[in-house]
Amino acid sequence: QVQLVESGGGLVQAGDSLRLSCAASVRNFFGYIMGWFRQAPGKEREFVASINWNGESTTYADSVKGRFTISRENAKNTMWLQMNDLKSEDTAIYYCAARQTRSNSIRPVSSWGQGTQVTVTA
Repeated sequence: QVQLVESGGGLVQAGDSLRLSCAASVRNFFGYIMGWFRQAPGKEREFVASINWNGESTTYADSVKGRFTISRENAKNTMWLQMNDLKSEDTAIYYCAARQTRSNSIRPVSSWGQGTQVTVTA
Protein backbone atom coordinates (compact mmCIF):
# COMPACT_ATOMS: atom_id res chain seq x y z
CA GLN A 1 0.00 0.00 0.00
CA VAL A 2 1.26 3.44 -0.87
CA GLN A 3 1.33 6.36 1.56
CA LEU A 4 -0.01 9.62 0.14
CA VAL A 5 0.48 13.12 1.54
CA GLU A 6 -1.38 16.11 0.13
CA SER A 7 -0.41 19.75 0.44
CA GLY A 8 -1.29 23.10 -1.06
CA GLY A 9 -4.82 23.67 0.16
CA GLY A 10 -5.94 26.99 1.54
CA LEU A 11 -8.42 29.84 1.63
CA VAL A 12 -8.82 31.79 -1.62
CA GLN A 13 -11.31 34.03 -3.35
CA ALA A 14 -13.45 33.09 -6.32
CA GLY A 15 -11.45 33.38 -9.51
CA ASP A 16 -8.13 32.61 -7.80
CA SER A 17 -5.87 29.63 -8.42
CA LEU A 18 -4.36 26.94 -6.21
CA ARG A 19 -1.98 24.07 -6.87
CA LEU A 20 -2.36 20.89 -4.85
CA SER A 21 0.45 18.39 -4.53
CA CYS A 22 0.43 14.72 -3.61
CA ALA A 23 3.65 13.00 -2.61
CA ALA A 24 3.69 9.21 -2.74
CA SER A 25 5.89 6.97 -0.66
CA VAL A 26 6.28 3.95 -2.89
CA ARG A 27 9.09 2.40 -4.94
CA ASN A 28 7.15 1.83 -8.15
CA PHE A 29 5.10 5.04 -8.46
CA PHE A 30 5.00 4.49 -12.23
CA GLY A 31 2.85 1.41 -11.59
CA TYR A 32 -0.04 3.46 -10.21
CA ILE A 33 -2.88 5.42 -11.67
CA MET A 34 -3.35 8.53 -9.54
CA GLY A 35 -6.31 10.76 -8.95
CA TRP A 36 -8.07 13.43 -6.94
CA PHE A 37 -11.42 13.22 -5.23
CA ARG A 38 -13.18 15.82 -3.11
CA GLN A 39 -15.82 15.89 -0.42
CA ALA A 40 -17.88 18.93 0.44
CA PRO A 41 -19.73 19.24 3.76
CA GLY A 42 -22.83 17.08 3.78
CA LYS A 43 -22.02 15.53 0.41
CA GLU A 44 -20.52 12.27 -0.77
CA ARG A 45 -16.94 12.05 -1.95
CA GLU A 46 -16.78 12.68 -5.69
CA PHE A 47 -14.27 12.10 -8.44
CA VAL A 48 -12.35 15.14 -9.68
CA ALA A 49 -9.58 13.94 -12.00
CA SER A 50 -7.23 11.04 -12.70
CA ILE A 51 -4.00 10.47 -14.58
CA ASN A 52 -2.69 7.15 -15.78
CA TRP A 53 0.73 5.70 -14.99
CA ASN A 54 2.66 7.50 -17.74
CA GLY A 55 0.63 10.70 -17.78
CA GLU A 56 -0.68 10.15 -21.29
CA SER A 57 -4.31 9.68 -20.30
CA THR A 58 -6.25 12.07 -18.09
CA THR A 59 -9.90 12.15 -17.07
CA TYR A 60 -11.86 14.99 -15.51
CA ALA A 61 -15.24 15.49 -13.92
CA ASP A 62 -17.44 17.72 -16.06
CA SER A 63 -17.59 20.29 -13.28
CA VAL A 64 -13.83 20.97 -13.47
CA LYS A 65 -13.05 20.50 -17.17
CA GLY A 66 -11.23 23.47 -18.60
CA ARG A 67 -10.35 24.83 -15.14
CA PHE A 68 -8.33 22.05 -13.47
CA THR A 69 -5.25 20.27 -14.80
CA ILE A 70 -3.81 17.07 -13.38
CA SER A 71 -0.17 16.16 -13.91
CA ARG A 72 2.54 13.89 -12.49
CA GLU A 73 6.27 13.37 -12.50
CA ASN A 74 7.22 9.78 -11.84
CA ALA A 75 10.85 10.61 -11.10
CA LYS A 76 9.64 12.71 -8.15
CA ASN A 77 6.82 10.40 -7.00
CA THR A 78 4.55 13.43 -7.16
CA MET A 79 1.22 14.39 -8.67
CA TRP A 80 -0.33 17.85 -8.90
CA LEU A 81 -3.73 19.41 -9.43
CA GLN A 82 -3.62 22.92 -10.85
CA MET A 83 -6.94 24.60 -10.08
CA ASN A 84 -7.77 27.82 -11.90
CA ASP A 85 -10.83 30.06 -11.83
CA LEU A 86 -11.95 28.57 -8.54
CA LYS A 87 -15.60 28.79 -7.60
CA SER A 88 -17.35 28.61 -4.23
CA GLU A 89 -18.70 25.20 -5.23
CA ASP A 90 -15.12 23.91 -5.38
CA THR A 91 -14.94 24.24 -1.60
CA ALA A 92 -14.18 20.78 -0.21
CA ILE A 93 -11.56 18.53 1.28
CA TYR A 94 -9.44 17.23 -1.58
CA TYR A 95 -8.07 13.71 -1.36
CA CYS A 96 -5.24 12.15 -3.28
CA ALA A 97 -5.99 8.62 -4.46
CA ALA A 98 -4.01 5.75 -5.95
CA ARG A 99 -4.59 2.36 -7.49
CA GLN A 100 -1.87 -0.04 -8.53
CA THR A 101 -2.73 -0.63 -12.15
CA ARG A 102 -1.71 0.43 -15.63
CA SER A 103 -5.33 0.66 -16.69
CA ASN A 104 -7.07 4.00 -17.06
CA SER A 105 -9.54 3.37 -14.24
CA ILE A 106 -8.87 4.84 -10.76
CA ARG A 107 -11.60 2.74 -9.20
CA PRO A 108 -11.52 0.91 -6.93
CA VAL A 109 -9.13 3.19 -5.11
CA SER A 110 -6.64 1.26 -2.99
CA SER A 111 -4.96 4.12 -1.11
CA TRP A 112 -6.14 7.51 0.13
CA GLY A 113 -4.36 10.51 1.50
CA GLN A 114 -5.53 12.38 4.59
CA GLY A 115 -6.95 15.27 2.58
CA THR A 116 -6.30 18.98 2.26
CA GLN A 117 -8.93 21.68 2.74
CA VAL A 118 -9.74 24.06 -0.10
CA THR A 119 -12.07 26.93 0.74
CA VAL A 120 -13.23 29.38 -1.91
CA THR A 121 -15.04 32.51 -0.81
CA ALA A 122 -17.38 34.38 -3.10
